[in-house]
Amino acid sequence: MFFASSPSNFSAKRCRLFCGMIRKMAKNSLIFDITCPCCSALLKVDAETHSVIAHTAAVKPRMFNDMEDAARAMKEQDTRRESIFRQSVEAQKHASEVLEKKFQEAVKKAKESPDTGKPIRDFDLD
Repeated sequence: MFFASSPSNFSAKRCRLFCGMIRKMAKNSLIFDITCPCCSALLKVDAETHSVIAHTAAVKPRMFNDMEDAARAMKEQDTRRESIFRQSVEAQKHASEVLEKKFQEAVKKAKESPDTGKPIRDFDLD
Protein backbone atom coordinates (compact mmCIF):
# COMPACT_ATOMS: atom_id res chain seq x y z
CA MET A 1 0.00 0.00 0.00
CA PHE A 2 1.21 3.48 -0.82
CA PHE A 3 0.76 5.08 2.62
CA ALA A 4 2.60 2.38 4.55
CA SER A 5 5.61 4.71 4.89
CA SER A 6 6.17 6.78 7.99
CA PRO A 7 4.02 9.88 8.46
CA SER A 8 7.15 12.01 8.45
CA ASN A 9 7.62 11.24 4.76
CA PHE A 10 7.01 14.59 3.04
CA SER A 11 6.08 13.05 -0.31
CA ALA A 12 3.44 10.83 1.27
CA LYS A 13 1.93 13.83 3.05
CA ARG A 14 1.73 15.77 -0.20
CA CYS A 15 0.11 12.80 -1.94
CA ARG A 16 -2.47 12.47 0.85
CA LEU A 17 -3.28 16.16 0.65
CA PHE A 18 -3.57 16.05 -3.13
CA CYS A 19 -5.68 12.91 -3.06
CA GLY A 20 -7.90 14.47 -0.43
CA MET A 21 -8.54 17.44 -2.71
CA ILE A 22 -9.35 15.17 -5.65
CA ARG A 23 -11.70 13.07 -3.52
CA LYS A 24 -13.73 16.13 -2.59
CA MET A 25 -13.94 17.25 -6.21
CA ALA A 26 -15.16 14.01 -7.79
CA LYS A 27 -18.34 12.91 -6.02
CA ASN A 28 -20.16 11.66 -9.16
CA SER A 29 -18.06 8.63 -10.13
CA LEU A 30 -17.64 5.62 -7.84
CA ILE A 31 -14.03 4.67 -8.64
CA PHE A 32 -11.60 6.80 -10.58
CA ASP A 33 -7.89 6.84 -11.43
CA ILE A 34 -5.50 9.62 -10.44
CA THR A 35 -1.87 10.11 -11.35
CA CYS A 36 0.06 11.33 -8.34
CA PRO A 37 1.94 14.59 -9.08
CA CYS A 38 4.76 13.68 -6.67
CA CYS A 39 5.73 10.18 -7.71
CA SER A 40 3.67 9.66 -10.94
CA ALA A 41 2.02 6.59 -9.43
CA LEU A 42 -1.49 5.54 -10.42
CA LEU A 43 -3.99 5.73 -7.56
CA LYS A 44 -7.48 4.20 -7.63
CA VAL A 45 -9.81 6.13 -5.38
CA ASP A 46 -13.27 5.13 -4.17
CA ALA A 47 -15.51 8.20 -3.94
CA GLU A 48 -17.98 6.63 -1.52
CA THR A 49 -15.48 5.59 1.13
CA HIS A 50 -13.06 8.44 0.40
CA SER A 51 -10.06 6.14 0.38
CA VAL A 52 -7.32 4.96 -1.91
CA ILE A 53 -8.13 1.37 -2.79
CA ALA A 54 -5.17 0.61 -5.07
CA HIS A 55 -1.75 2.00 -5.76
CA THR A 56 0.43 1.16 -8.76
CA ALA A 57 3.97 2.49 -8.59
CA ALA A 58 5.35 4.30 -11.61
CA VAL A 59 7.79 2.42 -13.81
CA LYS A 60 11.29 3.81 -13.40
CA PRO A 61 13.36 3.99 -16.58
CA ARG A 62 16.61 2.05 -16.72
CA MET A 63 19.77 4.03 -16.12
CA PHE A 64 21.86 1.88 -18.47
CA ASN A 65 20.95 -0.15 -21.53
CA ASP A 66 23.34 -2.99 -20.78
CA MET A 67 26.00 -4.11 -18.33
CA GLU A 68 28.86 -2.77 -20.48
CA ASP A 69 27.50 0.78 -20.19
CA ALA A 70 27.13 0.36 -16.43
CA ALA A 71 30.69 -0.98 -16.11
CA ARG A 72 32.04 1.88 -18.24
CA ALA A 73 30.22 4.43 -16.06
CA MET A 74 31.63 2.82 -12.91
CA LYS A 75 35.17 3.00 -14.33
CA GLU A 76 34.66 6.68 -15.22
CA GLN A 77 33.46 7.39 -11.70
CA ASP A 78 36.49 5.57 -10.27
CA THR A 79 38.94 7.58 -12.37
CA ARG A 80 37.16 10.84 -11.50
CA ARG A 81 37.20 9.97 -7.78
CA GLU A 82 40.89 9.08 -7.96
CA SER A 83 41.67 12.37 -9.73
CA ILE A 84 39.84 14.40 -7.09
CA PHE A 85 41.67 12.50 -4.35
CA ARG A 86 45.06 13.21 -5.97
CA GLN A 87 44.21 16.91 -6.21
CA SER A 88 43.28 17.03 -2.51
CA VAL A 89 46.52 15.24 -1.56
CA GLU A 90 48.55 17.76 -3.58
CA ALA A 91 46.66 20.64 -1.95
CA GLN A 92 47.44 19.22 1.51
CA LYS A 93 51.13 18.86 0.63
CA HIS A 94 51.33 22.55 -0.21
CA ALA A 95 48.99 23.73 2.55
CA SER A 96 51.79 24.13 5.09
CA GLU A 97 53.79 26.29 2.64
CA VAL A 98 50.77 28.49 1.97
CA LEU A 99 50.02 28.87 5.67
CA GLU A 100 53.67 29.73 6.38
CA LYS A 101 53.63 32.44 3.70
CA LYS A 102 50.38 33.87 5.09
CA PHE A 103 51.88 33.89 8.59
CA GLN A 104 55.06 35.62 7.42
CA GLU A 105 52.98 38.25 5.61
CA ALA A 106 50.89 38.86 8.74
CA VAL A 107 54.04 39.22 10.88
CA LYS A 108 55.50 41.66 8.36
CA LYS A 109 52.29 43.70 8.34
CA ALA A 110 52.17 43.72 12.15
CA LYS A 111 55.78 45.00 12.34
CA GLU A 112 55.08 47.77 9.82
CA SER A 113 51.93 49.07 11.48
CA PRO A 114 52.52 51.19 14.56
CA ASP A 115 51.23 49.98 17.88
CA THR A 116 48.54 52.45 18.96
CA GLY A 117 48.38 51.10 22.47
CA LYS A 118 45.33 49.83 24.20
CA PRO A 119 42.27 49.78 21.93
CA ILE A 120 39.30 51.94 22.91
CA ARG A 121 36.29 49.97 24.07
CA ASP A 122 32.68 51.12 24.02
CA PHE A 123 32.72 50.91 27.81
CA ASP A 124 35.58 53.42 27.98
CA LEU A 125 33.58 56.03 26.03
CA ASP A 126 30.85 56.31 28.68
